[in-house]
Amino acid sequence: MKTTGLVLLLLISSTLHAQDTAWGPTKDATKDAVISGRAMETFEAGVKPEWGYATPQRDTFVVIHPTRDRKQAPLYVVLHSAGHDVISCVNCTSTVGNHDIYRAPDDHYALYVDCRKHQAQDWWWGGMHEGDQGLIKKNSGGDTTPVEKRVIDTVKWAIQEYDIDPNRVYLCGNSMGGSGTLGIGMRHGDVFAAIKANVPAGIEHVSQRMYFLPQSVPENVSLPDPPVCIDYSAANDGWSAGHDRFVKAMNDRKYSLCFYWGPFGHANNSAQIAKVNDLIDSLDWLNIKKNEAYAVFTNATCNSILPWPDDLKNLAAGQVNAFFRWQNISDSAEKIEIFLSLVKATDLKTQFEIPKEACADVTLRRMQHFQLRPGVTFHWTFGETKGEGQVDAQGLVTLPALKMTSVPAVLSVSR
Repeated sequence: MKTTGLVLLLLISSTLHAQDTAWGPTKDATKDAVISGRAMETFEAGVKPEWGYATPQRDTFVVIHPTRDRKQAPLYVVLHSAGHDVISCVNCTSTVGNHDIYRAPDDHYALYVDCRKHQAQDWWWGGMHEGDQGLIKKNSGGDTTPVEKRVIDTVKWAIQEYDIDPNRVYLCGNSMGGSGTLGIGMRHGDVFAAIKANVPAGIEHVSQRMYFLPQSVPENVSLPDPPVCIDYSAANDGWSAGHDRFVKAMNDRKYSLCFYWGPFGHANNSAQIAKVNDLIDSLDWLNIKKNEAYAVFTNATCNSILPWPDDLKNLAAGQVNAFFRWQNISDSAEKIEIFLSLVKATDLKTQFEIPKEACADVTLRRMQHFQLRPGVTFHWTFGETKGEGQVDAQGLVTLPALKMTSVPAVLSVSR
């Protein structure tokens, strides 16, 4: 009888302990508010042992509802800059022109996370920059850091808690948050459909996590197809140093990048930036879906010449891959078809001259059903051209030097 009682006591104690240490955000109802006509909730949560924090901590995050709650809404995830914490970041959203990238569309849920409260553990979103040797020593390498894991698990919690469409989750950030957006977002194409970095403060974070040169991806590491990436930076912003290496790495890896620049400094006001380069909002990134194939454009003939690293005083605005568009048609086990084109001048009002035709290598990523093993031969047609190719060692299908115009043409790839 005594043994039975002891066993029951141990079981109860074990259950209570598990409940005490389990990760579960708790809402602070006293902080419920309305901001810009939208409901705002504030949560606190501890840490999971598997995140690898050296000491326990509790962190705050904020969820802002769409103007009208609905099931399967998209989620807009924001990483704040070094000058903010999660609350000051949220407060920016009430003023147009104040870190505009923080403001989520009215029909999206928005998630704001924090990396300032526990600055010693979480600073720079787990990344690094050239001016802080301590961060470089602490956060270099391909292993994700505790704060990165916390961000991803908080996003996954929000997806489940608010019945988010898991194929429409987007990540963005400004400055330090832009660095985090690249470093965390590129590594998690299984979570984010697309990412957008406003004047990211350094490319070291993403270079380390994605094993860009001089590193290489270890044989035991599998990187999912990354999200479509948008980056706008300024050559006259010291934080943008190294973007020549970043653009080259993205091109060499056949990763999707739309890159815009101009002499707008370390700016966060979208209207002011657009006066210098009006392409920053030209791609409809918030309608890209994680469960649809997309086209990657590399080695394009219509790209501007980068001012990095030796022409930083150049006042010209420029772009990489700004004018290409794609639209899915079908994706089956036997064949994939996708429209490819240049954007029409009537559809994009811009200071830039839109080319009438341009060539680029085209790689298909995130194919849902059309999957071929490395080395397998495939057939392709594009307009009046056709040919054969082989799947590369990474399992990618690439078509070289396709000529595109504003008239959409069907790229068809089959077994």
